Amino acid sequence: MLPMFRTSVSYRSFLLVAFLAVAIVPGFHTLLAQTCDSGADLNAGTKAAIDAAAKQYLDMSKNGDVAGLKANAIPAITGDFSAIEQAVVTNKQYLAGGNSTITGTYLLDASGAKAPLPRADFYCGIYNSPDRLSFSIPNLPPGTYAVAIQKVNGKDPITLSLILQQVGGAWKLAGYYPRLDAIGGHDGEWYLNQARAYKAKGQSLDAWFYYLTAWDLTAPVNFMSTPQLDKMAQEMQGSRPANLPSQSAPMTVSANGKSFQVTEITAVPVDNSLDLRIRYVNPNASDSGVAFQDNMAVIRAIVAKYPEVRGAFESVIARAVDSSGHEYGSLLQVKDIK
Repeated sequence: MLPMFRTSVSYRSFLLVAFLAVAIVPGFHTLLAQTCDSGADLNAGTKAAIDAAAKQYLDMSKNGDVAGLKANAIPAITGDFSAIEQAVVTNKQYLAGGNSTITGTYLLDASGAKAPLPRADFYCGIYNSPDRLSFSIPNLPPGTYAVAIQKVNGKDPITLSLILQQVGGAWKLAGYYPRLDAIGGHDGEWYLNQARAYKAKGQSLDAWFYYLTAWDLTAPVNFMSTPQLDKMAQEMQGSRPANLPSQSAPMTVSANGKSFQVTEITAVPVDNSLDLRIRYVNPNASDSGVAFQDNMAVIRAIVAKYPEVRGAFESVIARAVDSSGHEYGSLLQVKDIK
């Protein structure tokens, strides 16, 4: 089975399906006999076959042909195709909205492995070259793979990155990554500059989420590393806020005369804006009336704790979740938070 992971920014409508992670260890790939061919190193016939398959799958996506994509996918992902189906349906309007160009084709060869690789590292280009890049994929079965990156330059530009696996001489769909290239009309460079400005003002929460957004808008896939992305990742570490809540280390918040466990605070693109989302445990999530009041109170409590978010986000979303899986969400615009 191929690894399947949710994106670290799973709130995004341009859903991620398959693979993960980053690392650079010069020369290590030779020990594991993993190779990456691209550019002049990539055989012209092989490149043409990969590009033709990528264009075919983009055309299917433009037409909303989920059945066609599934018929051309590897068995490891056809068993649960719902995430790709959702990604196709959600992004059809963007993918069909402009002309496409293949901006990167990479052949990843792990066919010499005898068993799934705990982490397969592929290095493309000359080490220390500004044009180098790498892919790091966990739990990768032996095989020959390709990454094809296509940009669609419509009203809302989007990048579609496909993972393909060579099966019986054909390039089958193995992973599907559509990502819009801007949020609210702003690209990754804009969010990076904003992150630096927030960092300079000591607003670490705003800086951290703007850095994450900049990285996500810049990287076609999250298992890819480039000098630019490496530099950004190193720079953003100094802005990581202390004590961000998680499932294993929730934050206790008092609101509406009650005490709640906040398990997540993150930034989410919603339509043309970047919003802040809070997820917390609420035993009354199935009672919409109670949950709504609690959501409003939790939003106000978090904004009181982090007043800097007033200048960085348009709205704050609270999602109440209970132990039975019920979930209730509410949104409050920052300008209306008193």
